[in-house]
Parts: sequence; structure tokens; C-alpha cells
Amino acid sequence: MKCIHSVSEMQSEHEKSGPRILVPTMGALHQGHLSLMRIAREQVGEEGTVIVSIFVNPTQFDREEDLLNYPQTLEDDIKACASVGVDIVFAPSSQEMYATDHSLSLSENALSGTLCGATRPGHFEGVCLVCTKLFLITRASHAVFGEKDFQQLSIIQRLVRDLHLPVEIIPGETMREPSGLAMSSRNLNLSDTHKKYAPAIFQGLNMAKQELAYGTDESQKLIALVSHHLSQLPVENKIDYLDIVDAETLAPIESTSGHQAVMAIAVFFGDVRLIDNIRLH
Repeated sequence: MKCIHSVSEMQSEHEKSGPRILVPTMGALHQGHLSLMRIAREQVGEEGTVIVSIFVNPTQFDREEDLLNYPQTLEDDIKACASVGVDIVFAPSSQEMYATDHSLSLSENALSGTLCGATRPGHFEGVCLVCTKLFLITRASHAVFGEKDFQQLSIIQRLVRDLHLPVEIIPGETMREPSGLAMSSRNLNLSDTHKKYAPAIFQGLNMAKQELAYGTDESQKLIALVSHHLSQLPVENKIDYLDIVDAETLAPIESTSGHQAVMAIAVFFGDVRLIDNIRLH
């Protein structure tokens, strides 16, 4: 396995002639990331090249403290990539990825106004820019993105469609800890107490899904159910957003009836912001 830190070296890498598949990450890798890498290997086979990017992208952070506190474990990450057969780890510095006077931005104007986009201004501009750069630098023919970041996945699919980028986007299922908590690099920053109660997020989403099965399809009633569930925890938490949206447009809907609906949530446990979602069919 190669570890490349230079943009120019990554652009000139021609080890194999087959398909090239990218798994973009910000490091602090966990089993959820490794599952995406296994999907990547299955997709391109042994004749293809699996590339994992490890880059904590500063342009997608709306809070400086969040950027500074983001866990970085590059040495362990490289070992994890090697363990699942990754061919290339691309781990550039910020100076490699962004000129000191960089001035270009990319914005998406239909899917990014709700959920994370509503509470994190500029976040998806940073995501769109860095993903476009990574697609171009790695010359990826495919890329794998996790469904835990449902809005991000939708926006990247729109980015590829609207810019006619020759990249096929492959979704990867959300991986969960035994408690049901969605795997996330941010889980490393949870205190023991917060990690004990954070699985209540997924419990609440499942309560809403069960209530839908009983016949309650009004969004506000389902949202109130989950909100009340989290308010009863013996540990302080703050809902950043909790909404039910159409899976295609990401627009809030009053009822799940007639929609492919997704309930999406972001919750702060202390300073750690956790996201999750569930399909409501």
C-alpha cells in the first residue's frame, strides 16, 4: 500500500489501469469507514485501485473549535487501511489542498437549505469544493459515501449530476455500534456518560418508525415523540435539528403519506454533535 501526501504525486499515480474508486474520509477511522472500503474493493475487484483520502477539510467547518477538536489518528488510520486491502492512502496537508489565496467556491442551492445546511452555514460549500478537488486529483471513476450523512450523500449525487463529473456515487449502509449508536469519528470525543446515553438517538428514531407502523403519519407527532424521548434522558443534550423530509428533495413534509420519507436528527451531547437518520416507509 502506498501513502501519498502530495497532490502532484497523486495526480501522476498510474499503478493500475482499471477503475479507480475513492473513499473520502477525514480520518479517525472506525468500522463504518472500513465497511465502505470493503464495498469499494468489491466494486472494482483486484484489477482496480482503492484510494482512501484522509483529510480534515477546514472549509467545511462552521465552528473553529470543532475543527481544532476533530480527532486525528493518521498512523492508526494507515494501518486500518492496509488491513482491508486499500491500495493508496492520500493524506495531503491543508497547504497542499488550498493555496493561501484560494478564492473559488461551489454552492448547491436546492438540497442544502435544510437539516445540516440550515444550522451549519457554509458547510456544504466546503464539502462540494473538497469532493470535487478529490475527484479530480485522484481521477476516481467511483466514490463511496456513507448513508449516515444522508444530506451529504444527496448533495454529492447532485454535484456529480449537475457538473457531469464522470464519477459513479455508491452509497454505503450506516454501521452501528452494538448499542445502536451510529459509528462516527466524533464518538471518540464523547465522555463515558454521554456515550452511555447517546444511543437514545437511534432508539428515538426507531420509536418514530414503530409509531408510523401503528398508523401515525403526521410529522409533528413523530417529531414530538422523539423530542420527548431525548428530553427524558438524565444527561443534558440539545437537539440541533429534528425533521422529517422527502428523501428526494430534502424538503420538510407535513406527513409521511405519499413520500419516501427520512427522519434526520442532529444532537449535541456536550460539545459533540452527532447525526443520524432513518427511513420512514
